[in-house]
Amino acid sequence: QVQLVESGGGLVQAGGSLTLSCAASGLTFSNYGMGWFRQATGKEREFVGGINRSGGNRNYTDSVKGRFTVSRDNAKNTVYLQMNSLKPEDTAVYYCAADPTWFTIVPITPSAYAYWGQGTQVTVSS
Repeated sequence: QVQLVESGGGLVQAGGSLTLSCAASGLTFSNYGMGWFRQATGKEREFVGGINRSGGNRNYTDSVKGRFTVSRDNAKNTVYLQMNSLKPEDTAVYYCAADPTWFTIVPITPSAYAYWGQGTQVTVSS
């Protein structure tokens, strides 16, 4: 049974940093592409960033480029989202997601990911 568990969320002031972690179990982690999504109150879930199974290809939504970095440690079955220069508009519940069917191009649509974590709240105060 695939399980994804996010951690590292919290309250931070604007301009601060947070690192989210997503620990995966019940799967061969190196065979899965990983994505991070977020959902603010009253809004649709949106793609934040993702990384392919080898770690050689990443994709980010424009609003986080240059501020957020996705990385993975296949030995630890963990994917990370390093978030710098946080803004109040980054406030949301952040979810990690996994899928074994894509290889290189990191998809941005939620439907391209088969497995999801429960989410972790990130709140950025102004």
